[in-house]
Amino acid sequence: MTAGVTIRTVHDVASLAAVADHFSDVWQTPRTAPPYPAEVLHSLVHAGGAVHAAYDGQRLAGASVAVLGADRSTYSLVAAADRGLGHAVKLAQRDWALGLGARTMRWTFDPLVGRNARFNLAKLGATGTEYLVDFYGPMTDGVNDGDESDRLTVSWDLGAPRVSYDAGPRGPVTATAPDGDPLARRDDRHLWCRVPEDIVKLRAADPALALRWRHAVREVFLTAFADGFRATGMSRDGWYTLTRTEAL
Repeated sequence: MTAGVTIRTVHDVASLAAVADHFSDVWQTPRTAPPYPAEVLHSLVHAGGAVHAAYDGQRLAGASVAVLGADRSTYSLVAAADRGLGHAVKLAQRDWALGLGARTMRWTFDPLVGRNARFNLAKLGATGTEYLVDFYGPMTDGVNDGDESDRLTVSWDLGAPRVSYDAGPRGPVTATAPDGDPLARRDDRHLWCRVPEDIVKLRAADPALALRWRHAVREVFLTAFADGFRATGMSRDGWYTLTRTEAL
């Protein structure tokens, strides 16, 4: 862990309000309309969930929210931290969940955000198990506004994270991306799908092109998941690896 950084669960109103403000800043919403209001966070804690806060000295540098699920599972609603602290925040969530006897944790993320895909699949060893089309419907925050809210569900084995499969793409091209280069390749056991270098910047500069990428990646994932593939890796240059379930 970075020197001077501490992570702890928070329960008091003032700390939860600071977490709500942090999420507003990350998702670029007015602090008067946070994506996760302090009163909602307080209710989740009261119901047995956990809000973790990461402090760099006295400064709030990250936070996460998780709730209990069924069958020894937990669900992470949201996590956002300064660069370099995300792994420590997820490990704090993991320790909390294991302390309750949980075996898995699930959450969703935007599949077009390659850096998050690499963190979830390659660094943590989670597996993408479900593709959700326009999961939240229209969103009006400063990050997602104007796009469709597709999400990829991942499942994280808290006891034995899977080793990421990150071999480079090979096999024939099966789909072309909006930029004219290969979007997908496939062999007998794996499929690879590419995402744009920075979907957030692309969405701000050219929303129509960003939406074409959304629809193109969606088609690849929906077809692959229907054929028994799951997301098992993400390369540094933006290629997902999807693996047939019988090979996992």
